[in-house]
Amino acid sequence: MYAHSVNINGDRHGFSEHARATAELAARFAEPFGYSELAYALGLFHDCGKARCAWQEKLLRVEGTDEPVGVPHKDLGAHLLKPAAGVAAMAIHGHHGGLSNREELKELDPEDGDLTDEPVKRFLEALPEAKEFLDLPVNSLLPPEWAGSRLLAELGMRLVFSALVDADHLDTSAHFDGLEAPRVSPDTDMSALRDTFERARQKRIADSEDSPINRVREEVYRTAVSHAMGPTDIYGMPAPTGIGKTLTSAGFGLHHAAAHGKKRVIVTVPFTTVTAQNAAEYREMLGAENVLEHHSAVRMPEEGRQALQYRHATENWDSPFIVTTTVQLFDSLFSRKPARMRKLHRLADSVIILDEVQALPLPVLTPILDALRTLSEHFGTTVLLASATLPSFQTLDVWRDLKVPEIVDAPAELFKRMRRVNYEWWLDPRPTLSEVADHAAEHEQVLLVVNTTDDARRIYQHWEESGLENIVHLSNRMCGAHLKAELDGMRARLASGEPVRVVSTQLIEAGVDIDSPVVYRAMAPADSLQQAAGRANRENKGAEFGRVIIFDASDMSQPAGYRIGSDITRQYFGPQSDGSVIDPDNMEVLDSYYQVLYRRSNTENAERATAVQANRSKLDFQAVAEGPLRPSPAGGQAREPSLAFRMLDDDTVPVVAIKYDPEAEQRLNRLLSEPERSGPLLRELQPYVVSLPRRLLQDPGIQALCKPVLGDLHVWDHEYHPAYGIDTSTLIERTVF
Repeated sequence: MYAHSVNINGDRHGFSEHARATAELAARFAEPFGYSELAYALGLFHDCGKARCAWQEKLLRVEGTDEPVGVPHKDLGAHLLKPAAGVAAMAIHGHHGGLSNREELKELDPEDGDLTDEPVKRFLEALPEAKEFLDLPVNSLLPPEWAGSRLLAELGMRLVFSALVDADHLDTSAHFDGLEAPRVSPDTDMSALRDTFERARQKRIADSEDSPINRVREEVYRTAVSHAMGPTDIYGMPAPTGIGKTLTSAGFGLHHAAAHGKKRVIVTVPFTTVTAQNAAEYREMLGAENVLEHHSAVRMPEEGRQALQYRHATENWDSPFIVTTTVQLFDSLFSRKPARMRKLHRLADSVIILDEVQALPLPVLTPILDALRTLSEHFGTTVLLASATLPSFQTLDVWRDLKVPEIVDAPAELFKRMRRVNYEWWLDPRPTLSEVADHAAEHEQVLLVVNTTDDARRIYQHWEESGLENIVHLSNRMCGAHLKAELDGMRARLASGEPVRVVSTQLIEAGVDIDSPVVYRAMAPADSLQQAAGRANRENKGAEFGRVIIFDASDMSQPAGYRIGSDITRQYFGPQSDGSVIDPDNMEVLDSYYQVLYRRSNTENAERATAVQANRSKLDFQAVAEGPLRPSPAGGQAREPSLAFRMLDDDTVPVVAIKYDPEAEQRLNRLLSEPERSGPLLRELQPYVVSLPRRLLQDPGIQALCKPVLGDLHVWDHEYHPAYGIDTSTLIERTVF
C-alpha cells in the first residue's frame, strides 16, 4: 500500500513508512509538553483511510495528473482511535481540512469501520503495532488535566494538532523532494547562542560613546538579565521608550532560555516595519542562520496541485530565534487550518517576547490573555510583556489573581530619569489639519503623526502644494522596501542636521528608531501619545528637551477603535480644570486610564471575546476561527465573522507592488516559476508587499487593477506613487476600461 504517488525519483511513498515516520516525528514534537503518546497514536492512525482499496486504486489511476484522489480517508482513523483518544481524534479528521467541532466527530460512523472490515484488516496488517491502541481504555490517551478545564483541553488540542500536521507535512515533503528523511533542525545550544549575542553586544558597547543615556541602558540591561534566572512565568518590562528594549528583551529571552533549557525565543511586534528593522539587528548579532523573520500574510492554496507544489511556503518556526508580528502569532494560534497551525507546537518550552504589548486589540484581549496564561502554566512557555505603557492586565478577571514580576527595578523612577521631552497641548480652540501642517512646517526637522492614511496623504499634499522640499510620507500603503528607504534617508538627514519634515501614520510609533527634535501627534489613546513622544529627542544629545505637541484637529479622522481611548485621554490627560497639566507618561494616571478604558470598552464582556471563549469551551474550532452559525436572511444558517477571533477588524489582502521596483516583479516571477523554493522566495518577496483592506477589492475600479496570482497573493498592476505608495483614493467607484 502507498501513502503518496511517485516523487522526483519515481518512487511511491510506502503507507506504513509514512505512518510510522509521522507518528515518531509527531511524538518528538509533542514531547516538550508531555503529549508524546497521544501524538504518536494520531500520527499512526492519521492516514488509516488510505487502506481502502478504492483509495489505493484511485491513487494509481490519477498518478501523474492534476486530478486529486478524491476518496475520503480522514474518517476511518478518527473513528478507530476515538474510543482511546476521545476528542483528540478530531486532529485526524481535520489533518487536511482543519479542526472542526465535537459534533462532527460524534457523527462519524463509516460503513467499513469495524475490525472485521477489509480496510481495517489491511491497516492492521501493515501496522500491527496500532492494535494496542485499539485495546486501550476509553479516553486513556487524553492528558488527565484536560478533564478539569475545557479551555486547557482546547489549547492542548491546538498544540497536539500542530505536532501532527507538521510531522505529516515534513514527511510528505521529504518524500516528494526525494529525501531519505524529513529535514528537522537539531535543538540549538541556547547557551552558545546567548554567548554569541553577548559578544556582539559588547562590541557594540565598545563602539558607542560613553553617554549618560547609554549608562542607564546598560544598567537596565543588567537588571533585566539578572531576572532571567527566575522560573517559567509571565514577566513584565515597563520601560520608557529609548531605553533599548529591542536588545534588553532579547537578552532576557536568551539568558532565560539558556538557564532553563528553552527551545527558542520568539519576538513579536505590531508592525512589519518594526519586524524588518529588529530582524536585521538580530541577524547581525546572532547570525542569519539563527534568525527567522516571519510576517508574510500570504495564504497559499491548501488543496490540489498548487498546495503540493507550494508545500514549502508555510513556515513551521524550526529556528532558535523567530521575529514575527502579533497578528501572525495570534491569528495562527486561534486558526483551525493546518498550514497556519503547524508552527504552534514550537510555542511550548519557548520564550515569547510581546513587544509593544499595549497594541493588543481589546475585542479579543480576553482570549489572548487566557491563552498566554495557559501556555505559561501548562506548556512551559515564558512570556515577557514589554512596553513603555504597560497595560494593567491584572485588573481583568482572566489575570486578576496572577502575579507578573517586573524585570525592571523601580520603573517610575526610571521614567523620571529618562524624561527627555516636554509636552504641549493644542486643544482649544481646535486647529484644522492645514493649520497644524503649516505650524509644523515652521520647524526644519519635524515629525507629524496622524491617525489615518487619508490624513497623512492630505498633509503631505498640503506641504507639497506649499512648495516645501525634503518632505517625507510614511504609511502602510507603502511596501517595506519603500518604507525602509524613506526611513534610512530620514535618519541620515536628522543626524546631519539637514531639513526634513515627515508625516506618518502610527506605524512609526511601535519601536521605530527615529530621533526628531519636534513631534506633533494627533489626539489618540494615551499609549499612542507616549509612543509618539518616544520618537522625540530619543538620544538626549542636546541641552534642551524635545518638544511634543498634542493637537486635536477639528477635521482629522481616526480609526473606529480609537474613539473610546481618545475620549478617556481627553478626560485624564492634558490641561485639567484645576489648572494642572497631566502628561501621558504619568504612570499612576496611566494605570487608572487603562482600568477606565477596559470598563468603557466592555473588554471582558465584549460580544466577540465572549463568543470566542464560549466556542473554545465547546471545542468548536470552526466557530472560533470563522464565527458561530447564525440564522441567515437568505434562509438556513451562515457563519457570523464578526464573532470570530481576528486581530484586525479590517481583513487584508497581500499585494505585490511591482511598479515600485523592477526587482519586485522579478522576485514574483521566481516565486511562480520555482515553487520548490517557495519558502525563501516568499521571504525575499515580502519587502515589496503591501497589505490592502479586503473591502477595497469589492470596488470594480480597484478590482480591475489588483489581480490574484497565487493563493490570496495579488499584484497591483497600476502606478505606484513615489511618495505614498499604492493610492486608491482616486480609484474608488471609478470605472476602469
